[in-house]
Amino acid sequence: MNAEIPAIDIQHLARKYGRTDAVNDLSLTVRPGRCYGFFGRNGAGKTTTIKCLLNLLRPTSGSIQVFGMDPRRQEAEVKARVCYVPDVVAFYPWMTVRGALDYLASFREKWNRETEITLLKRFDLDPRKSTSGLSKGQRMQLALIAAICPEPELLVLDEPTSGLDPIVRRDFIRTVIGAYQAGDPGRRTVFVSTHLISEFEGLIDEFSIIEKGRTLLALEADAAREQFQRIDARFALAPPLLDDTEIVQSKRDGRELSLIVRGNIEKVSAHLRAHRPESMNTQALTLEEIFLATLA
Repeated sequence: MNAEIPAIDIQHLARKYGRTDAVNDLSLTVRPGRCYGFFGRNGAGKTTTIKCLLNLLRPTSGSIQVFGMDPRRQEAEVKARVCYVPDVVAFYPWMTVRGALDYLASFREKWNRETEITLLKRFDLDPRKSTSGLSKGQRMQLALIAAICPEPELLVLDEPTSGLDPIVRRDFIRTVIGAYQAGDPGRRTVFVSTHLISEFEGLIDEFSIIEKGRTLLALEADAAREQFQRIDARFALAPPLLDDTEIVQSKRDGRELSLIVRGNIEKVSAHLRAHRPESMNTQALTLEEIFLATLA
């Protein structure tokens, strides 16, 4: 694959349901080999965007390309290189775990049986068990195994850890997804929509935050951590009132002041130092804190 061709390229995407704009002029580009976070509240348009990306929904307007191809016109070619795990998964109830995996493997040119065995053991899934007897979390585990084993170039995940207990969830994110990308660095791409932003913190390279179908913020993760910082200061008397445009949030508690700042951190720090704080410290925000500050 040409490294210059984006894994995903969405330009001015719109999708309407009657008079409702589920997605409205959304643009984003995902480079190959990256883990891209797609964040937003419930109803922000994340799942609709993903369904348009996979040609499960037709856009009202705009363009989508996956590996330089139009999913509407080259659906088979696109889906041969993509695996998708939706937020709600289901399997044929008469199949066993083994039967479901064999059935799904039959549609793929490649299937890593060693990875399959490893993940079945890691998740403690019995291949002989009927899929109708699986819990919600176990069904999600089975879907994740089925998505990882073909070793796709693009892994699209919509709330992939829904229903998993915290220990399994952390293990899957840090070990399984990390190992999937490390297996072919620079080629395997992850596009993940999740509310559990903190658990993906160490994997996300870039992200978009959307609201009402529009992009509010799109940045590389490291650049975001540099731009967004918290300043905590304590004063001998009441904290000063600052009106710097860089201040995103301000919280006063007695003699203490906590600011979330985006942009010129040094400018705001200098204004605070002019009021002679007893103490002052600065720290970068996590991606989850940036998400909350952006939507506040």
